Amino acid sequence: MTETLLPTDPALDPAPDAAAALVVGEPAEFGYRTFELGEFRFSRDEYFVRITWPTGSHLMEIGQFLHVLVRTMGQDFFFGWVFFDEVFGTLNHYGKIELFAGTYSPAHRDAGAAHSELVGSTEAHALFLAIATDWVSEGYDPMAEPGEAGSPFGPKGAPSTADLDRGFTPIPQRMLGLEGDVPVRSEAAGQHINRAFADLDLDVPDVLPEPGFEGRLHAINAFDHIARSDVSWIPSVVSVTKDSITCMSSEEDRLRITHGNDRPEWFIQLTDEIHWDIADKEGGAPCGRVVMRPGDVAAMPADIRHKGYAPKRAMLLVIENMTPGLPELYAEGQLPPHPVEF
Repeated sequence: MTETLLPTDPALDPAPDAAAALVVGEPAEFGYRTFELGEFRFSRDEYFVRITWPTGSHLMEIGQFLHVLVRTMGQDFFFGWVFFDEVFGTLNHYGKIELFAGTYSPAHRDAGAAHSELVGSTEAHALFLAIATDWVSEGYDPMAEPGEAGSPFGPKGAPSTADLDRGFTPIPQRMLGLEGDVPVRSEAAGQHINRAFADLDLDVPDVLPEPGFEGRLHAINAFDHIARSDVSWIPSVVSVTKDSITCMSSEEDRLRITHGNDRPEWFIQLTDEIHWDIADKEGGAPCGRVVMRPGDVAAMPADIRHKGYAPKRAMLLVIENMTPGLPELYAEGQLPPHPVEF
């Protein structure tokens, strides 16, 4: 028996005749439900998720899948490409989400096994939320660090009480902490300093405006804000200037998501060290490794995918250009993929 949920937009292209609803199956052998959207089907057992589509199927370790899924959902598909692994992922068309399997895997393309579908952003979010709600059981927290996350394996248990939305902050209109804008994290809000940043100087800056400029100057200790995030690899936008946004995040262990860029982005290493594996976006061929230490600056081009590793919890600042239409200009080759020439 199945349950049909959430009608989708029938005008979606390129597959307007695809199944127009999220279909939820009855609990299977290990207590987990199956989910179908369009021609993609998701099921799991004790150890793996199985993703099937008309021309193929794929297995992925369930912890890897859920780790990426909850972050992608929580960030509302903020990034251009999200590779769950070398086969499955999503592409943000800003209003619609492309689910793909094998599209960026040369072996799948050559074998005719690649498949992709466009769905509405609301439908994609509902699919991910339904999967997370059913497949994450008590004792496992995909938002936590590996040593604290528990185990995703085994049959379905009691419903999880973990807050899968924590760590995601709204985008400020101008800057964190301004009157009427998104507040900074604080001890009063129950957001404590992470153990890795206990040695940082987190004093609050003094703002001393000249006469006539009262109320027009603002400053925060952004290090304090990021040090209070209990999840890693989740960017927090700290300021917005027209179409330019500045994000900060803390990173620890490895980024299980492989991000693909649809525009260049600037990385500035603030503390400690992060290693980045860089690969060609279209096929995944390795391009190199970037090791960043405090003060290092790197521009990630628009034609790569990247994956990070942090031996110790580190802070990173990222500058993004959100000018409308940029992804199309890069995709069409009207702009070079790298922002500077040497």
